[in-house]
Amino acid sequence: MKKVTITLLTFALLTSCVSKKKYVALQQENGEIKSQLQKTEVEKEELEAKFAKIQSRVDEYNSKINSLKEESDSKMTTVDDIAVISNNAKKQMRETLKKIDPAIVGEAKTLKDSMNLAVSYNLQKSLDNSTINEDEDIAINIDETVVMISISDKMLFNSGSYRISNKANDILQKLADVINSEPSIEVMVEGHTDDKKMIENASIRDNWDLSVLRATSVVRKLQNDYDVAPEKLIASGRSYYQPLTDNDTKDNRAKNRRTRIVILPNINKFFALMASN
Repeated sequence: MKKVTITLLTFALLTSCVSKKKYVALQQENGEIKSQLQKTEVEKEELEAKFAKIQSRVDEYNSKINSLKEESDSKMTTVDDIAVISNNAKKQMRETLKKIDPAIVGEAKTLKDSMNLAVSYNLQKSLDNSTINEDEDIAINIDETVVMISISDKMLFNSGSYRISNKANDILQKLADVINSEPSIEVMVEGHTDDKKMIENASIRDNWDLSVLRATSVVRKLQNDYDVAPEKLIASGRSYYQPLTDNDTKDNRAKNRRTRIVILPNINKFFALMASN
């Protein structure tokens, strides 16, 4: 009996010893895994920090690239010392030229030629969509990028006066419709007279005064009655120094008495608006 007891005790001690060794080994392995995990976590944080720095540099480079692209697109090119056009406007101009007869486009040899062709096309389109019709008292001409509408004074004023008559309302409304339809233009209103000496009074000393007063009367009418933005309007008087013909007959003098509406496009605004349509 004693022998059996000793044997069982010995077995129990051996078993206990083996289990403790396994426990210690497991603890050690657990510690190593925790240490490795901690090391991995540190490395992960370091990699994340490095990635954040790299991403920051990429964002910075992208910002610089976009800035340089915008600067390039908005860079202005001088055209024959008379106008400037940006790279963006050039792209929009090329889109417009696609709508024009290739044979006509083929005649444009320079940037200025192409610009004039594109602007003239769009201004003509605006006029074609208007209700202004040419007759003996109205003449419409397009000279490169400028549209000129000449109106006989008998349609606007009483003889020798700068007060606009009621019969001018229809034509001024039509003009305002064209002007207001295109935000990218400025409008110069020119007053022209014949060489006949006017009767002097407190307001009119000579034909210079009359031509200027007629131009400002039209400008005020366009602004006040037809809601044309005043910053788009320019008033100019020419007196009798730019006649259409000699002032040698009654009919010729009547031709020289006129108001000319000169439509001047702002090139970059013009093409920017075209791109948004």
